[in-house]
Amino acid sequence: MSDTQQGGAVATSAPPSVDEGLAPAALAAKYGLSVSGARPGLFEYVRELWSRRHFILAFSSAKLTSQYSQAKLGQVWQVATPLLNALVYYLIFGLILDAGRGMTKGVYIPFLVTGIFVFTFTQSSVMAGVRAISGNLGLVRALHFPRATLPISFSLQQLQQLLFSMIVLVAVAISFGSYPSARWLLLIPALFLQFVFNVGLAMIVARMGAKTPDLAQLMPFVMRTWMYASGVMFSIPAMLADKPAWIADVLMYNPAAVYMDLIRFSLIEGYGAENLPSHVWMTALGWAVIFGIGGFIYFWKAEERYGRG
Repeated sequence: MSDTQQGGAVATSAPPSVDEGLAPAALAAKYGLSVSGARPGLFEYVRELWSRRHFILAFSSAKLTSQYSQAKLGQVWQVATPLLNALVYYLIFGLILDAGRGMTKGVYIPFLVTGIFVFTFTQSSVMAGVRAISGNLGLVRALHFPRATLPISFSLQQLQQLLFSMIVLVAVAISFGSYPSARWLLLIPALFLQFVFNVGLAMIVARMGAKTPDLAQLMPFVMRTWMYASGVMFSIPAMLADKPAWIADVLMYNPAAVYMDLIRFSLIEGYGAENLPSHVWMTALGWAVIFGIGGFIYFWKAEERYGRG
């Protein structure tokens, strides 16, 4: 009996598969398969984000509404919190330390309130961004969507909060003699450039925070240092008049100071162009482009790693 016959039955072998011998990558390409959660191309990623623009807006609005839902005063705290901060800083820096030297009271108070509101916009965007991935792992692991929607949504939430606060900021400016003028229109491009900068910075810290969650504990100290170095409570040139000029230049050209000074110049009557660094608009545009585009690409490059591990 031949080796192919066992108990009267003839053993037959299956014909070789046409896919036999193909590498896994070639086999996947042949049947149009791709890795689940793989990073899409940059332009495809942008297209996916645009298709979810309604979700981004709705998510940011919902987060803003729920932020103070447990407080009796509710959304009033959106404005009350930065105002109370401004009051504390005025008592300490304005009255005790005389940080407003060289400015009248009618200029210094709007100067201080504007600085608090505008810096809080960047600070809150960064603090929300650093937890954008690590604080939403359930959502990231359960659903497939461009992860950049999270830091963008949180930055948009902070922009909406700032716009509410701008009502109070305008009232403060008018109360101290800064009345509406054509210069107020400069608020629009200044806020837009700051928003783009904030989004890019939020994406950078979101990627870093996704890998190192402890960064969220360190970030408040970083932001407090940045606040004191940005002239929120004082005029940098006036405060550093007896120091080497390059120190004041470095501090004045840092992005937080640039956007604050642009909005102060736009809003406050007695805050003239002599208080701004040279080429301030080009500087503001440069910071927005560098961080907006660079932060987006930096975040996108780690897209497939978010929520894993």
